[in-house]
Amino acid sequence: MTRAQLDKKPDEVAAMFDRTARRYDLVNDVVSLGQVRLWRKAVADAVDAGPGELVLDLGAGTGTSTVAFTTLGARAIASDFSLGMLRTGVRRHGGNGLTGGGLPFVAGDALRLPFADDAFDAVTISVALRNVHDTGRALREMLRVTRPGGRLVILEFSHVAFGAFDLVYREYLMRLLPKVAKVFGSNDDSYEYLAESIRDWPDQPTLARAIQDAGWERVAWRNLSMGIVAMHRGFKPA
Repeated sequence: MTRAQLDKKPDEVAAMFDRTARRYDLVNDVVSLGQVRLWRKAVADAVDAGPGELVLDLGAGTGTSTVAFTTLGARAIASDFSLGMLRTGVRRHGGNGLTGGGLPFVAGDALRLPFADDAFDAVTISVALRNVHDTGRALREMLRVTRPGGRLVILEFSHVAFGAFDLVYREYLMRLLPKVAKVFGSNDDSYEYLAESIRDWPDQPTLARAIQDAGWERVAWRNLSMGIVAMHRGFKPA
């Protein structure tokens, strides 16, 4: 499958990311022109997890983003539905089995999270919500596993705030991004999917409404990199 559809089956999306796992972090760094590192830091700052807190990082892939949540003494779990990504993450973090260097890796579907109610102080998902078959259901599952008063932080590709630049950006996405991925030896089909799923994804206010409809409160967002990505935050009612 080389054309992106937001309703594609989860096992097809997982298999696609399994194939690109080995080069995924490298290609992301290249195609984002290094911006992905700044985005990860912004998310970690927004989550602001402290000692004694437990963070769930959904769509964590190889766990590159998950480590940032532990710098202030919190614990974090990396969860993804791509087993290839999780295996790569465990190896890169110097671990074996389901733990990489002390970081737990858990296979999980965002629509049926394998965690208890009210288990986490914060739940976050970065550039992976687009890959979920049912956005509303996923947001409700995240609400279920978050403790009352806990927080949600979502980083997702969004809509550029400046019309002229938006045209240039979308041309880059559709024409160049898959070609760049192929040069670096990644699975260019997955980056064609990435480009099309970004193009079809709703804008910032629409996602904010979906988060509110799922039961989160005090929902707000801010743009990063001129709106190439947006960071949404919400809180579970106490």
